[in-house]
Amino acid sequence: MKKLALLGAIAVLGVGGWRLTHHLSAEAPAKDAKLAFDRLWIDHLPTNERDTINVYVALTEQPVGVFQAASMWRGEYEMFHYEANGDEVRAVFPQTGDRERFKISAKECDKDGFSYCLELRGAKHGVKRYYSMDGWEVGGGDADAAEAQIAAKLHALAAHSGE
Repeated sequence: MKKLALLGAIAVLGVGGWRLTHHLSAEAPAKDAKLAFDRLWIDHLPTNERDTINVYVALTEQPVGVFQAASMWRGEYEMFHYEANGDEVRAVFPQTGDRERFKISAKECDKDGFSYCLELRGAKHGVKRYYSMDGWEVGGGDADAAEAQIAAKLHALAAHSGE
């Protein structure tokens, strides 16, 4: 089950590795859009070990991000670097050279136990809606808490389904 904890870590470590090897500049995100950055976002809590969840992270210190789709057993991700101006994100995906612009809207909410809601409009990657919780901040917060919570949920579901 330790592989479950690696699910969130893949995104965080991948972005961290990119940050160490590339120095990119970008405009700082607008204060009203700040909630969307430096936070781990997922589309739902997994219901079992084969349930694929979508992850979105965008870091501001070195403006890089990742879209990831993964279960405990399989996953894929694509990293990007970006510039943010208010609620608009202009992303470049180095692997393919693709470029895209999308709008972000993050706010406090109360949905299925999540504290925050994020909507991406116009993005070709990932999904349209993501959710986050207190303590899922990346960098200034404790990203391990988010990984542990997701891993604990998967572990409990896997143990229950194995009975």
